[in-house]
Amino acid sequence: MKKRFILFAFCAVAFSAGAQQKTYLEMLANQPKWVDSVFRKLNRRERIAQMFFVRAHTNLGQKYIDSVGQVIKKEQLGGVIFFQGGPVRQAIATNAYQKLSRVPLIVANDGEWGLGMRLDSTISYPYQMTLGAIQNKDLLYRMGLEVAKDYKRLGMQMNLAPDADINNNPKNPVINYRSFGENKFNVASKTGAYMKGMQEGGLLTTLKHFPGHGDTDVDSHYDLPQLTFSAARLDSLEMYPFKQLIKEGASGIMIAHMNIPSLDTTKNLPSTLSKPIVTGILKEKLGFKGLIISDAMDMKGVVKYFKEGEADLRGIIAGNDILELSENSERANKLIRKAIRQGRVDINTINESVKKILTAKYWAGFANRDTIAIPGLSAGINRNTSNALVQQLANASVTLLRGKEYIKNLIPIRRTAIISIGVPGVTRFQKEISKGYYNSVYYVLDKDASSTQISNIAREVAAFDQIIVGIHDSRSRPANNIPLNAGVKNFIKDLSAKNAVFALFANPYNLAGLPGLEKSKGLVIGYQKEDYMQVSAAAVINNRLIPSGKLPVSILPNYKFGDGL
Repeated sequence: MKKRFILFAFCAVAFSAGAQQKTYLEMLANQPKWVDSVFRKLNRRERIAQMFFVRAHTNLGQKYIDSVGQVIKKEQLGGVIFFQGGPVRQAIATNAYQKLSRVPLIVANDGEWGLGMRLDSTISYPYQMTLGAIQNKDLLYRMGLEVAKDYKRLGMQMNLAPDADINNNPKNPVINYRSFGENKFNVASKTGAYMKGMQEGGLLTTLKHFPGHGDTDVDSHYDLPQLTFSAARLDSLEMYPFKQLIKEGASGIMIAHMNIPSLDTTKNLPSTLSKPIVTGILKEKLGFKGLIISDAMDMKGVVKYFKEGEADLRGIIAGNDILELSENSERANKLIRKAIRQGRVDINTINESVKKILTAKYWAGFANRDTIAIPGLSAGINRNTSNALVQQLANASVTLLRGKEYIKNLIPIRRTAIISIGVPGVTRFQKEISKGYYNSVYYVLDKDASSTQISNIAREVAAFDQIIVGIHDSRSRPANNIPLNAGVKNFIKDLSAKNAVFALFANPYNLAGLPGLEKSKGLVIGYQKEDYMQVSAAAVINNRLIPSGKLPVSILPNYKFGDGL
């Protein structure tokens, strides 16, 4: 076993020197000799195992980490997908897992906003909804390059991102702020810039969730959503970003778990398991040549109606190259081999997928760096340039919807009340605002404030010349239905009728639940709660930053896509 691994590693070193002179798709068209040399050494079970990627965590203790290693050692799977944990722990686990694998593993996670989506002590870039407001897509390309540096330093070769869904349903519970917005052209442009940055930085990417998960009101983690739209509507709208980015060289696409009768009439069949969708549309009609990856195969949206490994088998028959997070990959491997013997699965299809995966491994060039250096790791993935880019992205996204002239005429020396609503303590926003308004007082109103607390603040701020208000979503992710009680919302409405300027640090869809803001003297959208957004919004109100962001979604009846002064 040891000699066999050394052979693969040596071959990879020998051939990987020029691996990234070509794109992954270019290399697929002329596969390197290394691919065939490795492929021929694998038996049928080992080839099929390359198509399965196992779940891993580093926040669940050493026993869990070791159990994943045992699966990798026994089954010799193609890859591992890391979820929650820490970067150093993940690097140590990755080194251990690579030693157990005869063919080096593709290591991945889904970092739509960078490593911070899953790992502590790492950088989180703004959410895609925030980025959708930016007008300079070069910033998103630069973000892609930075994310690629982080992944490569941590020994990862694939990011299960970006999200190419068009969020045209404001009530979407699973995509929403993960999307660049509701406009197909904006989504395609921004997704493409981020994708190209990562790919040109040497990272495999995965557009998701084909054919489009943006107009659903069911979370496929818990049930099977159904799209009832016509094939023509899906082709012209939902699929548009995918079609455009296939032309621009996308290396991978993830399939959604959705039932779509207009594309496949099979009852309760998720799109992941549909040959007419995966092979018929994506591969044949759209001509996609890259890696096709299923969404997680342990989600209720796929296993609700296809149990005991049948989902895995059908996923392979449908045309997926990689199945991520199978409930039982060993069982699935046996079912697939049986189906090959029965003629249900074409062995040539399996072989083609395995060679695509091996080509991806060669292109990524990771076998000549199979050991991640632990010293300096934290500094290596928390670069000053990355943090500076985060602030640049925030500055470019902040959106002014009302009060351009009013804000210009605010007077720094006048008595100014600076209120933060929805939080328990003084915020970065208040501290930044006070740098521009010298005669100011802070007020804080929690999301569940009592009527007495509200009336006390209302009485005091009535005596101030100027009122500046930050509305903060205290939740970890910027979802709809910001948790403010009725009394607090009424207080916001009352302030809107006075000389108050507001900054919303929340999902912009929450404007629909905060009536009165459309009549306020000033309204700045900060999109999310993080400090860097508070710094940007304060800079606008302090007249130190000219806002350039535009709304990436419509919030009817008062706001529409593209609004921004």
